Amino acid sequence: MSVTHTQGGIFSCTGRQWLILLMVQLSNLLFGMTITLANVVLPEVRGTLSATQDEISWVITLNLVATAVATPLTGWLSSRLGWRNLMFATVTGFTISSFLCGIANSLEALILFRVLQGVFGAPIMPMGQAILLASFPRHLHATALVIWGIGAVFGPVLGPVLGSMATEAYNWRAAFFMIVPPGFAAMTTIWFALSDRTERSRTRFDWTGFLTLSVAILAAQLIMDRGQRWDWFDAQEIVLLTVLGLVSLWMFVMHTLTARQPFLNPKLLLDRNFSIGILIAFVMGMLSFTTLTLFPSLLHDLRGYPDNVIGWLLAARGLGNWMAFLVIVPFTRVAPRLAIACGLALQATAGLSMAQFDINLTFFDVFWTHMLQGFGQSIAFTPMTVMAFATLPPHLITEGSAIFTLLRNFGSSLFISLTVMMLLRSTASNYARLTEFISPFNKVLDFPGMPSQWGLDTATGLLRVSNEITRQAAMIGYINAFYLMGFTAAVAVPLSCIMRRGPRGG
Repeated sequence: MSVTHTQGGIFSCTGRQWLILLMVQLSNLLFGMTITLANVVLPEVRGTLSATQDEISWVITLNLVATAVATPLTGWLSSRLGWRNLMFATVTGFTISSFLCGIANSLEALILFRVLQGVFGAPIMPMGQAILLASFPRHLHATALVIWGIGAVFGPVLGPVLGSMATEAYNWRAAFFMIVPPGFAAMTTIWFALSDRTERSRTRFDWTGFLTLSVAILAAQLIMDRGQRWDWFDAQEIVLLTVLGLVSLWMFVMHTLTARQPFLNPKLLLDRNFSIGILIAFVMGMLSFTTLTLFPSLLHDLRGYPDNVIGWLLAARGLGNWMAFLVIVPFTRVAPRLAIACGLALQATAGLSMAQFDINLTFFDVFWTHMLQGFGQSIAFTPMTVMAFATLPPHLITEGSAIFTLLRNFGSSLFISLTVMMLLRSTASNYARLTEFISPFNKVLDFPGMPSQWGLDTATGLLRVSNEITRQAAMIGYINAFYLMGFTAAVAVPLSCIMRRGPRGG
């Protein structure tokens, strides 16, 4: 496909380019919705399939592991199958897997279909990004990525909203079934948009590099996700996973540096912009879905909000994304490094503002902080992506997109595990400290203004006091997690200053 090199605006694009934009947007929306959809329906699934909390968590964990392991295959698969065949196969498999999740009648079957969902969905985002960057001239990259980003950022926001509505109106199965119609629409656009992108090449596959990297990713993901449940290094499983992961990582690095045709080209990391870009993408991934994981349980368990209200509150992040779309393109063209710094700083502000919440947080508190976070996320993402690929040779873009997406997804799953661990540990330690003050000898508890139901002389009164202490201790845990999120974004701000502007035009 020839790329026009004139300096026209977005409306100078050909019909094929507009179809490509629609195709990648639908694909991203499809994949993004399922990232957060499962979190909404898990309570219903647990009841229907009679699963424990620990068992049902594998529905999330193994999906993330499958996505992380399959993402690095994108570059090799695109060369062997061609763009159209790979995108059509992945979206088709993803759509069928979503339907199978909806008809699953056992926990084992649901976990298997979620793994298939992760495997088929892994190439969708990196391929969409690579196709856009290769199909549009350089001066339109920012505009094209903004349009591509609509699906990327709105999918995770729409997932909880539509998922909670479908679950409330029907059941949890309807939440998976609603993925099928946009899946068929995406398949149709892929077939026509990429009709001339069927060329293939017989690229050698580096099995040693792939297997060692996959084992390292798998071990790291399982350690972070299951460590809290298995009591970390007191468990033999965690020790074995750590040793296996470190050995596999060492073997992968040594093999990559010495092999003639390694699985991942180390020359990518010699490009300064790309190296810094994937580091910022890792941080951006850490910030992307943490609030979507923490806030549903906070609002439901501590404030008693219904699921549909929670979904709409979290959708405020989408409003922030929309507002950012009005200024991203000119901001990226004029001062891309400043745009990245401002976006990260806004996300840090949102995180630190969330850390000032107390148990009486209001609708408005949740709304404006999520809107600010969404605004900052969109402001930083487009210039960061444009600059990361600005100096990368065209033949390395697809492989670079796979690494870019891998680190973004891995940062997301890693940070979710870290914040959940902080939440659980902080809640437990603060509960222990707060209960030290509950004693018949504490005169404060005899204060006339104390609620009458908090009596220490009855079992019911003690239970109510214990429940309130649990709520307050959990709120402190959430606050600590928000502090971690805010400080992580703030620490990443200086990275934007190290990047350099790429060549203009294009």
